[in-house]
Amino acid sequence: MTDFKPKSEFLVTLKERGFIHQCSDFEGLDALAAKGKAIAYVGYDCTASSLHIGNYISIMMLYWLQQSGNKPITLMGGGTTRIGDPSGKDETRALRSIEEIDANKAAIRTVFSKILTFGDGASDAVMIDNADWLTKVNWIDMLRDVGRHFSVNRMLSMDSVRLRLEREQEMSFIEFNYMIAQSYDYVELARRAGCNLQMGGSDQWGNIIMGVDLGRRMGTHQLYALTTPLLTTASGAKMGKTAQGAVWLNAEQFSPYDFWQYWRNTEDADVGKFLKLFTVLPMTEIRRLEALQGSEINEAKKALANAATELLHGKAAAEAAAETARTTFEEGGAAAGLPTVEIDGAELARGLGVLAVFVKAGLVPSNGEARRQIQAGGLRVNDAVVGDPTAVLKPADAINSGAIKLSFGKKKHVLLRPV
Repeated sequence: MTDFKPKSEFLVTLKERGFIHQCSDFEGLDALAAKGKAIAYVGYDCTASSLHIGNYISIMMLYWLQQSGNKPITLMGGGTTRIGDPSGKDETRALRSIEEIDANKAAIRTVFSKILTFGDGASDAVMIDNADWLTKVNWIDMLRDVGRHFSVNRMLSMDSVRLRLEREQEMSFIEFNYMIAQSYDYVELARRAGCNLQMGGSDQWGNIIMGVDLGRRMGTHQLYALTTPLLTTASGAKMGKTAQGAVWLNAEQFSPYDFWQYWRNTEDADVGKFLKLFTVLPMTEIRRLEALQGSEINEAKKALANAATELLHGKAAAEAAAETARTTFEEGGAAAGLPTVEIDGAELARGLGVLAVFVKAGLVPSNGEARRQIQAGGLRVNDAVVGDPTAVLKPADAINSGAIKLSFGKKKHVLLRPV
């Protein structure tokens, strides 16, 4: 890929911003995209009520595809979620009810419309659900028409299967069939929507290539595969994990302020990479920002936080988050825009142990961790260091506009508000 010099706006953009890991045919895809004829999809299973930061990179790939005059498809996994993707898992995913899958599907749909433009135009995005065909297929027909094209030997060599078996972890028959369902999705999208490109993370390369091969065997037009690198931070940690858990894209699960703070806390060595992947800032501005050194790198981190948050949550939310951070950190105040956790006022009147309070606020995962942080001087109540792990909070502690300000370190704050 390093020697390939694309001509299409789509692949030029993806290459200079660091999106490309593998492609089945660079020249063929480049020629297609240059004509505005690339119709690409990414599949999203409905395993939770929100997508997370790990999904964001593929949404950005769809964004740049659309910006270059090509057509994106967001495929909702209303059918494949009933099976469960075994990739990267040692245990079978819990099977979800149809009602839960439908509720999750409805909740995550809203994210796409913030990034992509949907409609009936040539490059407008469309949303399709694979339940439309997977729930209607006849099992015997699937075995005869689709299953016969799959080699069990090859399926056993796929990472999602091989690694599980090497670790002597059981794999159910339903999981083993996931790659067949995903490959068949590609064929159906090719037939129904003219789709010719599937994109995803590098861990999906094998499954995507099997879809390309299935299309060839079942007589579709030429299909292509394109993957992006799986991201880790400069320190080697998996991207998208915090002390509070996953970085969700829905505001209800992860507030715009927390989202802003996540990017503001980026490691110095990652700023340039994340500016390219998760913002739409011009490359000239990104090069200026990533060249900053010393304390000036904070300017780049704020620009990253502002641009990434504005793209997902809107300009007003990004500006509010930035102002909350400024008030909290530069003025030492308890800004109203901080994440808020509500507690029972009667419960507070009886007294709440400080360890349990920090766990309830999501700042630490356990009482034991809260105790360790207190010993290290890392927890504060109303900006005062907590020195006693047996301390109890009372209504009198609600001094910040009727709330108690809890802090873990210098950058994580929550308002505990009695109701």
